Order: sequence, then C-alpha cells, then structure tokens
Amino acid sequence: MSDMTKPKKKREMLSSYTILFIILIVVALISIAMSMAIPDITGATLGDVLMAPAEGFVDAVDVCLFVMVLGGFLAIVERSGALNAGISTLVRAMGGNELKLIPILMVIFSIMGTTYGFCEESVGFYALLAATMMAAGTDVLVGAAMVLLGAGCGVLGSTVNPFATGVASATLTSIGIPVDQTIIIVLGLILMVVADVISIVFVYNYAKKVKADTGRSILTGHEIEAAEKEYGSAAKAVAEAKAITGRQKAVLVLFAVTFVVMIIGFIPWEDLNVDAFNAGYASEEVTAPITGEEIVAAWGDGGIDGDLVFNTEPDATVTTETTTSLGWSAFLTGTPLGQWYFAEATAWFLIMAIVIGIVAGLSERELVDTFIAGAGDMMGVVLVIALARGVSVLMDVTGLSNWILASAAAGLKGMSAIVFAPLSFILYVLLSFLIPSSSGMATVSMPIMGPLAVELGFSPEVMVQIYSSANGFVNLFTPTCGAIMGGLALARVEYSTWLKFATKLLVILFVVLVVIVTVACMVVPA
Repeated sequence: MSDMTKPKKKREMLSSYTILFIILIVVALISIAMSMAIPDITGATLGDVLMAPAEGFVDAVDVCLFVMVLGGFLAIVERSGALNAGISTLVRAMGGNELKLIPILMVIFSIMGTTYGFCEESVGFYALLAATMMAAGTDVLVGAAMVLLGAGCGVLGSTVNPFATGVASATLTSIGIPVDQTIIIVLGLILMVVADVISIVFVYNYAKKVKADTGRSILTGHEIEAAEKEYGSAAKAVAEAKAITGRQKAVLVLFAVTFVVMIIGFIPWEDLNVDAFNAGYASEEVTAPITGEEIVAAWGDGGIDGDLVFNTEPDATVTTETTTSLGWSAFLTGTPLGQWYFAEATAWFLIMAIVIGIVAGLSERELVDTFIAGAGDMMGVVLVIALARGVSVLMDVTGLSNWILASAAAGLKGMSAIVFAPLSFILYVLLSFLIPSSSGMATVSMPIMGPLAVELGFSPEVMVQIYSSANGFVNLFTPTCGAIMGGLALARVEYSTWLKFATKLLVILFVVLVVIVTVACMVVPA
C-alpha cells in the first residue's frame, strides 16, 4: 500500500489532566513575571506549584467524596439492571421522538440554575443522560451538553439564586446601596430565556445530525471506545426489548426518589421564604455565668491591644440562643432539607445505595464489592476535580485575582454605558477564571464595582447582572470549575472535545449577553 492510500492516524486531543497541568504551570510563570514589577503579586514557588493539586483536593474533598459515593451508588443501580431497563423503556416509549427530551430537560435544569445555582449538584446527572442519549442513537456529548448548558444558562440568568445575585445584592445593601430585586429578576429572566433558546437549538441540531449519521459525531476514537465500554449496554438494552421486572421497577422508583430528595435538599428554601422543611424548629435562650478568665480569653481572641485585668472576680452572665430542635426534615442527616451540601448528599446517596442493593436482591458481598468497584471507577474524575481546584488555589495564593480587579476598576472610571458595560463584562469573564466561586466573586468584587457603577450614574442592579451573567458564562467552559471537568469526565468527554463542540455557541452567547447587559445599562435608571 502506498503512502497516499494509507489511512491517516487520527490525532488524539490533549487529556483534561494535561490541560490542567499546563494551566497550572502558566499561572505560576505569569505570577513570577508579574511579581518582579508589582508588589501586590507574589511569585509562585516550586512548592506552591507542587502542592496545588494536593491543596485543591483538600479544598474540594467534599465534592470528591460525593463523586466517589455517587460512583458506588450508580454501580449498584447498574448491577440491578434497572437503569438500562428503564432507559430502554423510556426510549421505546418515545417512539423515535427521544430528541424531545433535549428542550424539556434543559429548561428544567435552567429553572434549577436560575433559582438556586444548580451547578456542582448537576454532576450526578451527566452519567445518566450520557447513557440515555447514547441509547437514543446520538452520543454521550449530547447528554453532557444537556446538563452543562441547561444548568449553565439558568445560572448565567440568575434571578433568586442566593449564591450569585443573592450574595451580590446583600453585599451592596450592606454598604448602603439599595437594590431593586424586581429589576434583577426581570433582567435575569431575559438573559436566561435568550441563552436557553440559543443553546437548545444548538444542541438539538447537533443531536439530530448525529442520530441521522453517527459518523458525524465529533468524539475521538478514544472517547467513542470509552463511552461504548461505559454506556454501550444501555444502547444494547433498547434493541433487546426485555420486559422490566418488579424489582427493577422498585429500584427505579428509589433511584428517582434519591435524586428528587437531593435536589430538594440543596434548594435554599428559607431564602425563598418557604418554611415547610423547617417545621418543628425550636430554640431557647440559655443564660450562664462567665468567669473573668473567659472574658480575658475572649478579649485576647478579639485582637484588642492592651491587657485586661480584673481586680475582683466579675459577677457576669452571657445569654445565648440554643437550638433545641432542627425541624422534622433533619432526622436523617442532622441538617434540614434546604440546608444540605455535599456532606449530607454523600450520606444520603450512601444510604440509598444500601437500600437499593437490598431491594435489588444483592448479597452482602455483591453489594460491597459492587460499591467499591463503582467508587474506584470515579478516581479519574476525582483527580480532575482536584487539579481544577488546585489551579484556583494557586491563583489565590499569588494574589493575581485581587490585583486584576483593583486595576481594572480604576481603569473603568469615567466611561459611558456603551463602553463601561462591555468592559465590565469582559473583566468579570477574566476574573471568573481566577475565582470560579460565584459567592466568592460577589463578596470580593461588589464592594468595588457596585459603588463605581453608582458613581458613574449606572444601575447597581445591572451591575449585579453583569457580574452574574459573566460569571455564569465562564462556568460553561472554564477548566478551573470542578463540576464541569468532573461532569465531562463522567460522560467520557474530553475537555478539548467540549471546547471544539461549544466554541461557536460560546461566541454567539458572548455577543448576545454583552448586547443585553449594555442595553440594560443604558436604559435602566440608576
């Protein structure tokens, strides 16, 4: 065979691990170069770079543990045969209209994103929808896109999301700047709906193309092989058309209940003025004597200069409010529904993995071995999350984020709305790489950007949405977000493939979002 007729070897893209290591090194080099001229930036040392992945794991240990337990949980459900049977039944019931699931589920995810910042919590859905979409005749990339873009469009159009617009509004109010929540909600809905429509059309068209011809999938050979190994059984189950058993039906009900309860647990109901899950909460005031030594110790802990000395023992008491009952929904984890985070979700999935294993008829040895094997399969995902968080840790240690914020804010003074809004959006895009946390970004930036917007005669509500939409936009593709990297790894999609798929969409969304916030900055009164 001549060289002209030999098939070309398809070049594989860089893995997520390699990309993250490269980013880590680049951040370190930038900090070193900038520290030579800027006192506020500390150059990264070799120790900082080498310790960043470990520090990232420590910082994200709650998410990592949740992912491992989730892996064990999914493995037990998979062992029961219920998941494949359920997906098979769903796909057959859709009668060739499986793609209708795309807009339905993406809108649901967006609603969860705009109300309570559904992001890290979405990790558990990647594997489920990757298997479903593969069984439907498309590929795992469609399943990953449904979750990431669906939830992401909701987050970038946050309305009552307490971790984004909530923290930002509270920060402005605390420094004396009043905020009109109605403006924030209306602008958030506009951003969400527009981004949703564009994203749904984009994902649907790709899915339709792949369903018609699987050869048009942009997945690499390695990704297709990995997806087939992990989720191919779901596609085969559709062709086999086996009847679902009673045990499998029970497992599927428990499977659905597990995710529903997790979602309910994460939604901050109190912030939404819903007290149903705190019913039975009670507290009481407790008064106790306090000694001079305790007062002196508190004085010292407060960092107050000077020594405090009592000539005689004081006759003093302290009154505190002690919780006597956390409410009915706290009986399971000790934390009421609506106040859960990853520790509580981890405990919940562990409990339900055991329950489902028993209902499925697994022996004690089968249950334990299956769970451990499933948790072990998630170690690659855990390492990706740790590396992603490690980049954020290094950025924080070097002081790059704070310096960029202060310098950019100073440069924005005196600009008109048509210039101020786009540049502020771009600033937040850059900062969101350095500070992926939406609440952390709001806390750090709003005391600077909010007063600046008011000083220039612009609406503080629009400033909140510039921050929120830019931060949410970045979380559609930033490699420093553990939820994105972990979710893509679960779906067996490489980060470089995601960028190849989403780049055109991201450019469109960037332009549209900038136009919306710029017009809002021009027309919404201060």
